[in-house]
Order: sequence, then structure tokens, then C-alpha cells
Amino acid sequence: MNMPFIPASTRPIALGEVLSFAYETFMSNKIRFALTALGMVIGTASLILVVTIGMTGRQYVLNQIQAIGSNMIWAEYQSGVQHISSSALDPLTIDDMNAVRLQVPGIVAASPMVQLSERIPVGGGKERDIQILGVYPDYRLVRSSVVVSGRFFDWQDESAHNKVGVITIKMAEDLYGSPEQAVGRVIKLSGLPFTVVGTFKEKVDTFGQSEVTDNTMLIPYNLSRYFTDTPAVKQIFFSVADSSMVVPVTAQIQRVIAARHRAESLYNVSNLTQLVTVADKTATALTMVLLLVATVVLLVSGIGIMNIMLATVSSRIREIGVRKAIGATKREIRLQFMAEAILISLVGGMVGIVIGLAIPYSVRFLTDYRIPISGLSAIIAIAVSSLVGVVFGTLPASRAAELDPVESLRYE
Repeated sequence: MNMPFIPASTRPIALGEVLSFAYETFMSNKIRFALTALGMVIGTASLILVVTIGMTGRQYVLNQIQAIGSNMIWAEYQSGVQHISSSALDPLTIDDMNAVRLQVPGIVAASPMVQLSERIPVGGGKERDIQILGVYPDYRLVRSSVVVSGRFFDWQDESAHNKVGVITIKMAEDLYGSPEQAVGRVIKLSGLPFTVVGTFKEKVDTFGQSEVTDNTMLIPYNLSRYFTDTPAVKQIFFSVADSSMVVPVTAQIQRVIAARHRAESLYNVSNLTQLVTVADKTATALTMVLLLVATVVLLVSGIGIMNIMLATVSSRIREIGVRKAIGATKREIRLQFMAEAILISLVGGMVGIVIGLAIPYSVRFLTDYRIPISGLSAIIAIAVSSLVGVVFGTLPASRAAELDPVESLRYE
């Protein structure tokens, strides 16, 4: 019984056989293919590390901002308009803070701030200039301050006008040697003795960009009124329940304060939302630049794969002629060389992914810092490495498929 003739162009391609042949070719030229895949290793590893660096930088900046107080809003008096030079000042007062708390929902804590300065004796006939901030006990919550030793003054101290205060750890170390030794010491402000009940620090280092300096002492707001002749406050701090409420609450605070003062007076009501946005954009821009560098590395590795595959085609012309002579089609030859190019890319990509993920994991293992790792970056790296194999393997595969079998058999 005669079997029907099936044209070679319509015969199904044995994919397993093609992959097996590609693997055998790879194993017979391990050093050459390994060096070719090295560029892909570097490219995919750098791709994952770039994404990791971008995510880490963004998380670090956001954590810093959140530690300062991502839910914080502050208001301060700026000035009147230029042409009303004879107008009296129209600063913020404690009544403004109370009005805001009464009219604006969502505020969970608030504190006024009165800023003063004082010169205190430090022994040996020397004196030191220090900054005094009169605040409510809620200031610690609003500004995310950390108590290092002792305690922070509370509402009982505030209402009883207890002469207590807390100082920065830098000031405690300079004056008394350590934060622990500062607790219980007495500092005289304009002749009034204030007992240091604790030391504090900002949750993150703001590098002098906040109202707290190295030589700062916090005292209850009601006591700070002893040293001022006006009811004005320099700033008012607010904290909301959720960061999503910051923007609308900021606008409401602005309206309430503006309604309570003269139309020509200017008040600044701000939050850290804009800073978060800028930090996010900066981290994104940095990630894009680094991704561009990683892309260049991948392109270079792709060109390397194309060059080695073109050289492989030239060295295997007789083999291609033999395969065509025994019935291999152009499609099978093309698929054969495409499979080899993709195999090189995938091997390099997989090794690069392992390296790219191992470095952040080793940092997490060796330190307490938790670097964010994106599984999506590994998936993208696999997809990119496969794409590189397909794109840069097409030309060599097409050249091999178009070789004339007769001329190939004659090639020496």
C-alpha cells in the first residue's frame, strides 16, 4: 500500500527535536556560547537591580517624609500686602487653632508653636544661646518626635503650668554628658527654674530644615506666654487621621483662617504632599535613566548574539546543506537557528535573574534593611531576554534558511 506524499513545507515541525538539537549544539560549543550569554547575564541582572534601586530610593524618601509627618499640615503668617505698610500685624493666634479644630473634621491633633530665644549659663563663666519652643503635648504626635530618655510633658503639666521641659539629645550631651544625666536637671529661663523631664529627637534627621535645632528646648505652651507680650503664635501644626485627607483638609484650614483675618493678610498653609510628589517623580526619573543604561547593555548583548550566530552559520554551511539535502525545509532551518539564539538569551537571562535577585536578598539577609524586590522585574527580564533572542536571531536564521543546498554541499 502506497503512503500518500506529504510535501515538506506542510510537514509538522518536531519542536522537541529542534530544541534537542539546539541544546546539543550549545553543549558542543559551551565556552563560545557562554561568553556570548555573558552580556545577557549582565543586562538582565542590571535590569532587575535598576528596578530594585528605583524602588528602594522611592521607599527610602517616602519613609523619611512619613517619619517627619506625612499627615502633618502647618499654618503660618506671612505678611500683609506691600502697599498697606501702615497696617498692624495680623498674626495667627491660639483662637485660630481652636476655630480650625471646631470647623474642620478629620483633625486628630494640633499644637501651636511660640518661638523664643534665651541665653543660659553652662558653667565656667560661659553662656549658650538656646531656642525655646512653646508647644502643646500633642506636638510630639504631630511631629513624630521620639523620647530618648525621661518623658514628654503631658496635659497635666500644661494645665497646671508646671515649669518643665524637654531638650534635644545634642543639647543634653553637650551640657550634661548624656541624655540620661540630663533628666532632673534645672535650666533657668529669665530667672524661672525649669526642670528637664526628658530628652527627645526628631524621628529622622532633617539636617536643620525644621524648626528644631541642636539647642532646642520644648516647654508647655501656657508657660511660654509668660515670656511674650502678644497672643501671636509663629506656627500652628495639625495632624489628620489619614494621608488621603491632607489635601482637602489643607484647603479647609486655609479658608477658615482667611475668614477670621483681614483680606490683605497672607497665610501659608502647607503640607508634605508636594514633597512626596517631587520625590516620587525624582525616583521615577532616576529609574528611567538607569533602565536606559540597562537597555543599552541588553542591545549590546543582542548584537553579540547576532554576531556569534552569523559566525555559526558560516561555520556550519556544509551541515545546513546536508540537512536540506535530506529534506529539511527553510522553515525548519530558520527555526533551528532561532531556537539556538533564544536558548542563549534565556540561559543568560535566567543566570542574570538569579544574580539580580540574589544581591537584594543578600542585603536583606546581612542587614536589618528590607530592600523591596519586584517579582514583576524578573518576569520582564525573562520576556526581554526572549525578545532579544528572537530579534537578533532572525537575521542569522534567515541567512541560514536561504542558503542553496547544492552550493552548501560544495562548501569546504
